[in-house]
Amino acid sequence: MSTFTQVREIVLMNMRSIPQRAGASTVIIVGIAGVVAVFVAMLSMSSGLDRTLSATGSMDRAVVLRGGSNGELSSFFDRASTTLIRQDPSIARDESGMPIASSELIVITEVPRKGQKNGTNVTLRGVQPMGFTMREELRIVEGRRPRPGIREIAVGRSAQQQFDGLHLGARLQFRGSEWFIVGVFSTDGDAHESELWADAEAVQSAFQRTGYSSVIAKLTSRNAFDSMKARLKADPTLTVDVEREQDYFSKQSRQLTLLIGWLAGIITVIMGFGALFGALNTMYSAVSARTSEIGTLRALGFGALPVVASVMAEALILATAGGLLGAALAYLLFNGYSVSTLGSNFTQVAFDFAVTPGLVAKGLVSAMTIGFLGGLLPAVRAARLPVTAALRGL
Repeated sequence: MSTFTQVREIVLMNMRSIPQRAGASTVIIVGIAGVVAVFVAMLSMSSGLDRTLSATGSMDRAVVLRGGSNGELSSFFDRASTTLIRQDPSIARDESGMPIASSELIVITEVPRKGQKNGTNVTLRGVQPMGFTMREELRIVEGRRPRPGIREIAVGRSAQQQFDGLHLGARLQFRGSEWFIVGVFSTDGDAHESELWADAEAVQSAFQRTGYSSVIAKLTSRNAFDSMKARLKADPTLTVDVEREQDYFSKQSRQLTLLIGWLAGIITVIMGFGALFGALNTMYSAVSARTSEIGTLRALGFGALPVVASVMAEALILATAGGLLGAALAYLLFNGYSVSTLGSNFTQVAFDFAVTPGLVAKGLVSAMTIGFLGGLLPAVRAARLPVTAALRGL
């Protein structure tokens, strides 16, 4: 009998005997399922946040910030600077020759989460009228846009779902003044949906600001970005950083997603050790229960390799079952689950957990790694059992 045939027959025989060890096998499956579920769930949070921020903006729009700023909140331009920036020839013009650009102001406001009384930081974005029309992805799904110069607000759909008191017609109190919610907008689930939008002049008046945080501009073409960036940075009257809008928002998630990835890895390693010791104990017990069977097979001429293969196959199959169970639990419980977290501007960004095929694959790899390590030493022990000792069940 060839080695391949021996491996096939002993593996099949071992698989048929797994139900006889249902209790011990369940320990491995449940332990590994827990590891994979936690690992995939944590990474799905990182994946969802990254997807939300990476989908924000467009590659044919540019964000201009004050040089050295790490975000819109810490950036500031006076009116003269924003006027100069908006005159750049790489910025597209509308039919009347006006630049398709919006000078925007970011301020922090507080709105309570649903079911809570304490306020949570939320972004209020002051937008010029062109800021609404230049964003093709923006749609008013309820009500209308805020009117220029009036203290009216349009709320993002995600913000409306996460926070309290943001329904159409509601009144908000900011800095001693009353604001009316007149519209709800959608931007295809990107980070802007976590914001409140109002007219830039009204925000300046209410919050006593004289300038702007950024300039968002539509380019004449994607290829015009480099020339615009070079001109603005070379202008001695300006100190600016220029990025494509989509690149800017993608960078905002990088630090947080790396932190979540590290935390997920640490927690997975800790839980993985527990599952690994459980697998080792279970597989050693399985080998001990099959000592006589292994001795009989060796006496009949089966080699050490088929014995190792049978033990490893059992460990990997149980680990794969645990990995699939854990991935299924993570998908059913967390995929599409809406939460909000602190963003780069110290405000809440609403997003959905995203359990992707790539994360499921990572979870299965971690499960099979635990199964491989948990089965390796018991398999080696089984292969090294002396035939005579094994026949006696020692």
